[in-house]
Amino acid sequence: MKPITVTIEEKLYQNRYRVDVGRPHIRIRNVDICTNSCADKCCTHVCPASCYRREANGSVTLITDGCLECGSCRILCTDHHNVEWKYPRGGHGILFKFG
Repeated sequence: MKPITVTIEEKLYQNRYRVDVGRPHIRIRNVDICTNSCADKCCTHVCPASCYRREANGSVTLITDGCLECGSCRILCTDHHNVEWKYPRGGHGILFKFG
């Protein structure tokens, strides 16, 4: 019997996200710190939902839609403390299908 394989994208598709328009629960405090002071740009590698993107000019952009609220980005950014993170307002954010 052939094993069933499921991609990360297929698993993430099972979840739903209710966007709180105009009130993102995460923000980059100072984009210049990401561009000039952070060589690793760890947030672009650790985010399971790929909310952080490394741009060609070395900057980092953040799109909070689809965030899994795991907090990995703020934990990894302890050197610069450049991620402001809080839980979304009630009724908004990630809605896990299976729990």
